[in-house]
Amino acid sequence: MKNQINSFFGLDALQTTVKREILAGFTTFISMAYILFVNPTVLGASGMDEGAVFTATALASALGCILMGVLAKYPIATAPALGINAFFSYSVCIGMGVPWQTALAGLFVASLIFIVITIFKLRELIIDAIPADLKYAISGGIGLFIAFLGLSEGGIIVSDDSTLVALGSLSVGTTWLTIFGLVITAVLMVRRVPGGIFIGMAATTVLGLLTGLIQAPSSIVSAAPSISSTFLVALNHVGDINSLQMWVVVLTFLLVTFFDTAGTLVGLANQAGFMKDNKMPRVGKALASDSTAMLAGSLLGTSPVGAYVESSAGIAVGGRSGLTAVTTGIFFLFGLFFSPLLSVVTSQVTAPALIVVGVLMAQSLREIKWHEMEIAIPAFLILLGMPLTYSISDGIALGFIFYPITMLAAKRGKEVSPIMYGLFFVFLGFMWILNV
Repeated sequence: MKNQINSFFGLDALQTTVKREILAGFTTFISMAYILFVNPTVLGASGMDEGAVFTATALASALGCILMGVLAKYPIATAPALGINAFFSYSVCIGMGVPWQTALAGLFVASLIFIVITIFKLRELIIDAIPADLKYAISGGIGLFIAFLGLSEGGIIVSDDSTLVALGSLSVGTTWLTIFGLVITAVLMVRRVPGGIFIGMAATTVLGLLTGLIQAPSSIVSAAPSISSTFLVALNHVGDINSLQMWVVVLTFLLVTFFDTAGTLVGLANQAGFMKDNKMPRVGKALASDSTAMLAGSLLGTSPVGAYVESSAGIAVGGRSGLTAVTTGIFFLFGLFFSPLLSVVTSQVTAPALIVVGVLMAQSLREIKWHEMEIAIPAFLILLGMPLTYSISDGIALGFIFYPITMLAAKRGKEVSPIMYGLFFVFLGFMWILNV
């Protein structure tokens, strides 16, 4: 069986091993396991049953990961995306007063459109049309974004009314737990210890349990909650998509998920060294995997599924094949029954990994032509926009709007592809929709 796995995923050609891929898959899972607990809380605000959302999240994530691994053979995991789930609950359901059943139907319709444009390779054309410099900026921007996420979740950076952000309190024990994990992980990475990120996470967990900063689970195994309250509800409410307001919701689901996933795929492919001649091999299969998972998630009862930046943690420990993603998917299935055990993986455990991975992803910035201002300005806006707007798609929007402007100003407008000009108008409309 080991030889068959090796042959199917091409491990020898990728200079990796089954052991390394499984470790990478587990590392990715540990880095993103929080979504199993965060997503039910966020979607629960809309009135959805949190237990059902927990199960739907695990199943949709597992399906997306396994499809990504088997079809596209990339070490990229998928799960319901943060940000769009908040849009689902707080903007659509609470802000607009749309019942969660109707919002799920809107997501289902957006998923169908997603699959159609994937089949006709529109998404693939758009990704291939993005200039190499902007792809490097997307990769680096995602690095800054997840590092900022790690610093925030670990308590090293906190919000501040007067300065927006500030240094966190060093009198808080959990902040020191994050600092400990960051020091250990940094030392292991500098010493080039294999699996340094995973070892750092394990060491942080052990210290947290010993000091009482992480509460030991009361049990290990529990039954998976029922999804009867959300399963196929979207189908029964498709008829509710009958107003301009709901079609705006559908369009927003579509655009945000499209560019969040596209940006994440490009960034992770750059990190892993998959990009060839500014193109991502098998990108069509990768896009088909995430769009299928998004459709399945809407039917199960969860927010849009997309590629996860935390996959960079698994890539950083050596994950290079689809076996990494398949492993992550299997752990999501196990997570259905071991949810009490997953509670020890707190934000302080994953924060150091996210910060260090941010450093690794930022290395792509050296490839950008910073001496050409027409390139540097949109690239910088992407780079800085992602962490400061707390959104991958918003950061991309800022850069993609400015790119045609700066290229025209430099009298290089003929070098801009028609698709990039088209995206200029798409993102102007996108920003207007989000604000109006």
